[in-house]
Amino acid sequence: MLPGPFQVARALATTRVLDVPDLADTLEVLHRDPVANAFVATRVEAVGLDPWRLGGEMWGWFDADGQLESLCYAGANLVLVNAGPEAVRAFAERARRQGRRCSSIVGPAGPTAGLWALLERSWGPAREVRAHQPLLATAAPSAEVAPDPLVRRVLRSEIDALMPACVAMFTEEVGISPLAGDGGLLYQARIAELVGGGRSFARFDEHGQVVFKAEVGAVTSGACQIQGVWVAPEHRGRRLSESGMAAVLGFVLGDVAPIVSLYVNDYNVRARAAYQRVGFREVGAFMSVLF
Repeated sequence: MLPGPFQVARALATTRVLDVPDLADTLEVLHRDPVANAFVATRVEAVGLDPWRLGGEMWGWFDADGQLESLCYAGANLVLVNAGPEAVRAFAERARRQGRRCSSIVGPAGPTAGLWALLERSWGPAREVRAHQPLLATAAPSAEVAPDPLVRRVLRSEIDALMPACVAMFTEEVGISPLAGDGGLLYQARIAELVGGGRSFARFDEHGQVVFKAEVGAVTSGACQIQGVWVAPEHRGRRLSESGMAAVLGFVLGDVAPIVSLYVNDYNVRARAAYQRVGFREVGAFMSVLF
């Protein structure tokens, strides 16, 4: 029996590793949703598709007409972009054959859940699954919360003072220390890169200790994503995260990107309320699988 049209279409759809000639089409897919795709887009906009510079491969899924429709960044994280059910299945098969090389799977909740369902038997068990992480965004400074005037960009000379706060934040959030493995060399280099690029913000006390901090981890032509929001334990309960974030928004919306986003664990009710008061609104949801 001859295959039906749907079977033919499935047979013609394909995946492959993308390369330099695919850059324009890759950026077109990424720019369809600048907020959700900020993490991957910032890498591609900065260095292109060369795997060595990108820190991983970019897989592409092409539909039956040969059009690039979906992406999967396969580096330290596995991240889906604009992936429908067929693309999810194709990327899952490619990932299963390759074997797990990433420390996490992160991306839009629906497709990521589908990907993990297909990979869990061969890649599991996960150390933790965060199935619903609201994705928040804003394009305007807060009208309700006054910015903390003591929050400012971190200076290069202050990296050593900043690092303990960064390590504490990462350990609290991820559950493991960023100093494990290579002694923290890559992590320290990343923090230095953010500070050098004017993308690290903090409030220091009179002793030079960090009271509040946040970094802009991803920046594209259309949006940026804040990460690493942290308040020192002895200063919590004073709404410093709200005034601190209001200050960061003032800096970032002024000279970094027109839209600011972040994602937060759904069980972190206090943080979600704080972000809402600062002006963030829910625009989607992410999911993270941690190994």
